[in-house]
Amino acid sequence: MTPPPSRATRTDALNNRARILAVAAEAFAASSGASMTAIAKQAGVGVGTLYRHFPTREALIVELYHQEIQKVIDLAHALAADLPPLDALRRWFEEVAHYGKLKYGVSEVIHAATNGGLDDENYQPFLRAIAVLLDAGAASGDLKPGTDPEDVLLQLSVLWRIPPGDDADARAARILNLVLDGLRTRPAGT
Repeated sequence: MTPPPSRATRTDALNNRARILAVAAEAFAASSGASMTAIAKQAGVGVGTLYRHFPTREALIVELYHQEIQKVIDLAHALAADLPPLDALRRWFEEVAHYGKLKYGVSEVIHAATNGGLDDENYQPFLRAIAVLLDAGAASGDLKPGTDPEDVLLQLSVLWRIPPGDDADARAARILNLVLDGLRTRPAGT
């Protein structure tokens, strides 16, 4: 009979999984063609270890998607509690743009895994996160009241269509400024 795994083994496995996900996030943000072998090597684990945690490339991408989008969702609530509404919204938009780099190269896998978004368990929580920020801005008088969070999400979806490159961050910043200006009760500078 095989003895049960020790706590150290479980801790090692959790640490390996976390390292794989961290490396994969950076790798996929840099290139949608990142290989599983390169991810394993950079994470300091064997390919077999990577495949034990994530049996397919798609499984890794979907887990990474769930992890990263949950961070973005959670951040909305924290920012709304800690910052003035416009600052919170801008900071959150910047994080969404960072997330967009990851999603750019893997959106087809995510789209397929979530039935085109119809089965995406993160969709409603993401909309609620947007609503938290919009409601705070409307309450302060900084943002137009009654803005539909789904409309804002559609505007933000352009962020994961920006191809990686030297001007990607600048382009995302310009787009976010346009979206934010459209949401304000008064455009910036007036």
